[in-house]
Amino acid sequence: MDKKEIKLTKQDLNKSFFRYYTFAELGSNYERMQAVPFASSISYCIEKLYPERDEQVEAIERHLQFFNTEATFGGMILGVIISMEEQKANGVTIPSETITSLKTGLMGPIAGIGDTLIWGTLKTVVLSMALTLALQGNVLSGVIVFLFPIAGYLICNRLFSLGYNLGTKSINKVLKDGLINQLIDASSAMGLFMMGALSASYITFEIITEIKVKNTDPIVIQNVLDEIVPGLLPLLAIFSVYFYLKKKDNYIAIVVAILIFSLIGSYFNIL
Repeated sequence: MDKKEIKLTKQDLNKSFFRYYTFAELGSNYERMQAVPFASSISYCIEKLYPERDEQVEAIERHLQFFNTEATFGGMILGVIISMEEQKANGVTIPSETITSLKTGLMGPIAGIGDTLIWGTLKTVVLSMALTLALQGNVLSGVIVFLFPIAGYLICNRLFSLGYNLGTKSINKVLKDGLINQLIDASSAMGLFMMGALSASYITFEIITEIKVKNTDPIVIQNVLDEIVPGLLPLLAIFSVYFYLKKKDNYIAIVVAILIFSLIGSYFNIL
């Protein structure tokens, strides 16, 4: 007799997704990173797909191997792997090593896309909007900040469903489709535009020193600089910090240096 097909329900998939999204980052550790929350998330489906205890243990063990990627876009990997486990449980010849190798191979590319779009762009844009309204005293700033986790949840859920429904085809679609590269470039440009606009609007750096000239009005150095290039000093300050961080990743040193520079300039009535 043919073995009865085991089909995961929408409830099974929702349980796995919700646990993954909730604990993907909370359960990380230095030895295996996100492997524990990943294995915990997929355990709902493993228990249903593999009735035998030995099969369940074997499946969980292969998902306890090192795993680390950007969590939001990593939902697609979870969907793909669940789809493969379902096929394997129903008789399709898929070696365990193939599932493990696919997970390992997808960690890097998916992390690169997720870090750029989620943390480099989406977070920058949402928090920039919230900070702008906060500086204006607008209470909506406290509401807008929640757009980031809400958008992250919706994106992760959509990618999880896409990964499960299309299987390995979804990964090929994301990685090989030229549209994703255009989206990354456009998102990066938008993030840089937002940061540039905020820097120009809210970074104050002026020289208040005046040069006194006999029988005429004093020369205000800041006015002279503004006639040459408006906003020149804030621009130089931003690029100074940028080039320093490219050489040394020391944020504390930057904060301390700016604080000392500001105190000295204020004390001598220069800035």
